[in-house]
Amino acid sequence: MEKSYQSLSVAIKALQEEGYTEDFNLVEEGIESKSLKKTWKAGDCKVIKHYRFEGMSSTDDNSILYVIETVNGKKGLLVDSYGVYQGSISPEMIKKLRIDYDE
Repeated sequence: MEKSYQSLSVAIKALQEEGYTEDFNLVEEGIESKSLKKTWKAGDCKVIKHYRFEGMSSTDDNSILYVIETVNGKKGLLVDSYGVYQGSISPEMIKKLRIDYDE
């Protein structure tokens, strides 16, 4: 999975083809899949990889794509803007999504 992608849409399509098909959303204590009607706490999911995408025309277009796997094997993607830490999510989830730029 050590790849780079030209755009967010290209990355999503390629990763879905690799089996990351769930569409995860942030909730206060972790992530949820609306299609599965299931929620996982921060400790029940692992960020496998992340990709940053910067908008060409506006900083409002900046986003991060998180590739996530849950403890029960559900694989999916979470798309969020750079301001992810501004919302009301748990400190555990903030820590899970923190990106170290020294990588």
